[in-house]
Amino acid sequence: MTTRDDSGWREEARRLMMAALDGEISPDQRRQLDRLLADNPELREDWERMGQVKEVTRSMSYREPPEEIWQEYWVSVYSRCERGVGWLLMTLSAVVLLSWSAWQGIAAMFADSTMPLFLKLAVLGVATGAIILLVSVAREKWFVRRKDPYREVIR
Repeated sequence: MTTRDDSGWREEARRLMMAALDGEISPDQRRQLDRLLADNPELREDWERMGQVKEVTRSMSYREPPEEIWQEYWVSVYSRCERGVGWLLMTLSAVVLLSWSAWQGIAAMFADSTMPLFLKLAVLGVATGAIILLVSVAREKWFVRRKDPYREVIR
């Protein structure tokens, strides 16, 4: 097998080795893998290394972090949750108050019959645009602040 120039058999051998390591190989595939391993010493070395890696990773375990780390973690989680809820409530309340104020102002303006219609529509357009821009900028700042990779960099 080592005299073949194409690497298709190598790819097939690697696929068979991975299936064997995962325990997902049929008896026919196992015989094919055994033939490939018998014919190619380099492939046999790769097979042994893969087996060693699998054994090492099977015997590995996670080391438990110290209690201080857990305490700092939960304090951080609680403060982030509290601040997140606080910002959410404040933002929603501000949007409601601004919308209500704009509605009352526009309703009073439309009730005034002495003001021309084009001025009323212009004020309505400015108020609507300002509210949309304010909400858009606040939303963008909120999302950028949460995902900023340079947040902790001192400038």
